[in-house]
Amino acid sequence: MHQDRPTLGIMLMLGFCIVAPMGDAMAKILSDKVALGQLLLLRFGIQALVLIPILVMGNRIWRMNRRIFGLTALRTVMHIFGIGMMVSALYYLPLADAVAIAFVMPFIMLLLGHYVLGEEVGLRRMIACAVGFAGTLLVVQPSFQQVGWPALLPLGVALNFSLFMLITRKIAKDTDPVGLQAVSGVMAVFIIAPLIILIPDAAAPVLAWDNGVGQFVWSLLIIIGLAGTLAHLLMTWSLRYAPSATVAPMQYLEIPIATIIGFIVFGDLPNTMAAIGIAITIAAGLYIVFREQAIARQTTATPLAAQRAPTPAE
Repeated sequence: MHQDRPTLGIMLMLGFCIVAPMGDAMAKILSDKVALGQLLLLRFGIQALVLIPILVMGNRIWRMNRRIFGLTALRTVMHIFGIGMMVSALYYLPLADAVAIAFVMPFIMLLLGHYVLGEEVGLRRMIACAVGFAGTLLVVQPSFQQVGWPALLPLGVALNFSLFMLITRKIAKDTDPVGLQAVSGVMAVFIIAPLIILIPDAAAPVLAWDNGVGQFVWSLLIIIGLAGTLAHLLMTWSLRYAPSATVAPMQYLEIPIATIIGFIVFGDLPNTMAAIGIAITIAAGLYIVFREQAIARQTTATPLAAQRAPTPAE
């Protein structure tokens, strides 16, 4: 068992917030160039190929009891659907919009952490999370009239990954992060590959396999697999060292990072209202960082016998 280290968990989640939108940007580039099934198979296949040698050479633990194995299988299925919905959303929506709409996820996760896992969620963190969520609403600027129902896909991503991260938190302290991701990658390959092989392309174009894609596409597919593997290792490690209620608000920083990447790669520039929302989101995320650091310093400086329970405001 590992003792919670909130500052380390926050820094790991920050790494996730940088790497994840980079992978999303590459997936958006490929969204009309390769079928979703091919992208998903390579995404998880590369994850397994990268992590299995690390698992073997490092003598890491990968065996799981029945409960952990079942939760890992459920987590893998949710991971496949989550990435599938996000890639589909990126076909229709700008990168920043898709990420921003999906950011009801940290708010859902905060509530799940409190009501399902019994984690402490103080008033100040709840307010900071709510303020950050209000900022995302300014960034979203709903465009349902332009794109129709696909604009709802990021909401499905949010609900899916909230439950995904809840499961991750429940098993993170009882599993090795590399072992967990390696096993999950293998599981995903065994789920996706038979579908691509057995279902005809005409019946399900989304599962089509194209060997004729160019070198550029293959290169991006490999990078997406590597980025996805690193991003979710960082996310798993963050939940290993900090409660979900602590790291959830930090994920709001993924919105401005996605906006910057979207501008550099696709030329999408947020308007004034979106810029205000991004500023609010950053402020809320930084507040959480400083607040957690202050609480961690106070806990370290206080003798164990004299430590008190946090007040509701904390």
